[in-house]
Amino acid sequence: MTADENSVVCAFDYSEALEFDPALADLMARGGPTRIRLPYGDADAWLVTGFDAVKQVTTDPRLSRAGIIGRDYPRMTPEPIVSTESLNVMDPPYSTRVRRLAAQAFTQSRVDGMRPRIVQLADRLLDGMEEEGPPADLVRHLSDPLPQHTILDLLGVEREQWPRIQAAVRQLLTVGAGNKQAAATAKADLRAYFAELVEQRRHAPGTDLISAMAAARDGEECLDDRELAVMALMLALSGQDTATCQISDITYLLLTRPELRDRLRSHPESLPGVLHELLRHIPFRKGIGIPRVALEDLELGGALIRAGDFVHVSYLTANRDPEHYPDPHDIALDRPSSPHMTFGWGGHRCIAVPLAMAELEVAVGRLLERFPGLRLAVPPGEVRWDAETIRRFPLELPVSW
Repeated sequence: MTADENSVVCAFDYSEALEFDPALADLMARGGPTRIRLPYGDADAWLVTGFDAVKQVTTDPRLSRAGIIGRDYPRMTPEPIVSTESLNVMDPPYSTRVRRLAAQAFTQSRVDGMRPRIVQLADRLLDGMEEEGPPADLVRHLSDPLPQHTILDLLGVEREQWPRIQAAVRQLLTVGAGNKQAAATAKADLRAYFAELVEQRRHAPGTDLISAMAAARDGEECLDDRELAVMALMLALSGQDTATCQISDITYLLLTRPELRDRLRSHPESLPGVLHELLRHIPFRKGIGIPRVALEDLELGGALIRAGDFVHVSYLTANRDPEHYPDPHDIALDRPSSPHMTFGWGGHRCIAVPLAMAELEVAVGRLLERFPGLRLAVPPGEVRWDAETIRRFPLELPVSW
């Protein structure tokens, strides 16, 4: 698909607190697939917004992630974030094999064994915040470091290397056009680092996630060194990126909507369910992620998608689909349990969901337990929000207690 003068130009740069992007709301209202033009890439794309349609796209073998490799596909960032060997751009049956092996490191029982370590890391960070005293920046004390420390600790990355990895990840997520070369350099540095770390773990395995994935077996199948290095890179990226934003976003909602915090105080056992409803509601990113390409002509929501066309989905709009969630823009803590798409769907749903949920439960749970009087130290309108990356999160979250 080449550029089309009828395509909707989408900057997807909306960053007003956690309000829903009006541009996405407009695209939702159009109903079926809409052709859009993104800031980068040499072609336009179809955008699919409804829950059932997104579900179809993410499970239809005629729409390929692997097909985008080597193409200047439509995207939000100057340098593609995803590595060409990543699980995120694999198709079945190859992706099925890699996912089945890598997921053995993230079973619920294995993550339950990690939880005490996550609690220890969280309490250490909250100790520092308490010692410093109010007002304190929750982003600096908890939201930013906890997911980063957790995933790097679990991957077995030496502590002196953490700043290097953190800086490279942020470079990859920056959207400015002048960032392309720096982002490419950061990606190459991360790939080289994790390739070396995998080689070390092959010779001297430990109790870390890389060693666990290296030991995973499915009959005679196992992950090779390249697959392990790419998986480690993907986990370092997604583990820091998504959870960091969500801790801040969830806390912001809890501190600006007292009824949510009161519910958790009176019913702490409801934390997992409350978190899932907040995850559904929060517009955790700007715009869209990685597209698929049509391998053949197909019909989708009344539109003819031609072979070679790019197709993007919006998990944000799917999470607000009124046909799937009554009153979708409300936070309804008693909403009947229904899966959301914040962690993706189908063959590319995040394999580390159990770990992500454990981090969020520990972070939010320990924060509310230890600081029952927690409140924003500034008016909500004075909280500054990120405008440079593809994520939605407060740059600082001043709190008091």
